[in-house]
Amino acid sequence: MPDRKFGFDTLCLHAGQIPDAATGARAPPIYQTTSFVFDSADHAASLFNLQTFGNVYSRISNPTVAALEERVAALEGGRAALAAATGMAAQMLALLTLCHSGDHIVASSTLYGGTYSQLAVTFAQFGIEATFVDADDPDAFRRALRPNTKAVYAETIGNPQLNVCDIRALADVAHDAGIPLVIDNTLASPYLCRPIEHGADIVIHSVTKYLGGHGTTMGGIVVESGTFPWDNGNFPQMTEPSRGYHGVRFFETFGDFGFTMKARMETMRTLGPTLSPFSAFLLLQGIETLHLRMPRHCETALAVARHLAAHPQVAWVRYPLLEGDRQHDRAQRYLPCGAGGILTFGIRSGRNSGAKAGERFIESVQFLSHLANVGDAKTLVIHPASTTHRQLNEDEQRAAGVNPEMIRLSVGLETPDDILWDIDQALEQATQ
Repeated sequence: MPDRKFGFDTLCLHAGQIPDAATGARAPPIYQTTSFVFDSADHAASLFNLQTFGNVYSRISNPTVAALEERVAALEGGRAALAAATGMAAQMLALLTLCHSGDHIVASSTLYGGTYSQLAVTFAQFGIEATFVDADDPDAFRRALRPNTKAVYAETIGNPQLNVCDIRALADVAHDAGIPLVIDNTLASPYLCRPIEHGADIVIHSVTKYLGGHGTTMGGIVVESGTFPWDNGNFPQMTEPSRGYHGVRFFETFGDFGFTMKARMETMRTLGPTLSPFSAFLLLQGIETLHLRMPRHCETALAVARHLAAHPQVAWVRYPLLEGDRQHDRAQRYLPCGAGGILTFGIRSGRNSGAKAGERFIESVQFLSHLANVGDAKTLVIHPASTTHRQLNEDEQRAAGVNPEMIRLSVGLETPDDILWDIDQALEQATQ
């Protein structure tokens, strides 16, 4: 069926996998093995020389994991993908494949707290510097560029400020400088936004979140667009003989998936943050219902945001597609099918401090789950200032859009009226 362009829903169910030739199994088999038998000495040498595609060792590639990689690449409209043990591992693989000691990254200031720490602290120990700028000002990214800048980094929907990235504008900034735009698309999922269509070169996901969808399994993935000109002179590691793998020239040899091959055969192979085959199997099952879950997440989240906006005990609400939100127009441009299931709000604290009112709300919910995750089928709630962004000082928290009173809701798939009931009774107790 080479001429058929399949729809998104079909790709969620079929991309990257056909019925098993040996057994006829319709579900993807779990290849729970560390390694794979070679046909001959010549076959083994050919695999290690990257002259033949195949599997050698599951730290590098595995058929179950490959099905996940191909499926997410298809959903994002990318050329190739590399799966990893977590979203943070995927981010690390992408950026360490781009950057060496002495290099520089320009990033949004409104990033997930763990991402901020990885860039500001861990990468600094490797000699890679990051500059954080106003996420809503493309010119701020342009002004922060240096001759040694190797990537522009942002999130489609900021976590937890929920600012919507102007992907096309940032792509123009990055491409004018001859460097790639890297976008974390976790909070949108490819159902709501495909950053590659707006100019992004590399897309990252924590597959743990909406793609997996059920809060059971960790995973991450890096998707390559296949369109960036790695031979533009800014990335000699892509065009010169590799010190890390037999002198292969990755861009010359593999062309539009050369970045993915370098990330796999150098960065993943030596650092080892591998996704297990069983985890890949579970995440594939989650993706099969992505196209059914995301509309419900969006519909209920918008209803909750409207309810909170009209609530006398709520001071403010952030949800990009809420009427009157400062980024409503941009959200309609990049997120026409919905803005995801995440929203934030602040309580009118009365006698309590904003942080204290937030803590009392958290302690008062009944079936909403207080935990550090998003994108689950269940509704989740957390106080970011004291948890996900606790490692930042107060000034850094405010720069990331985290106020002391902020509550983050990840709206799930329960009956909407039940979600509103639990929110209302918790608000009443928090403001007594």
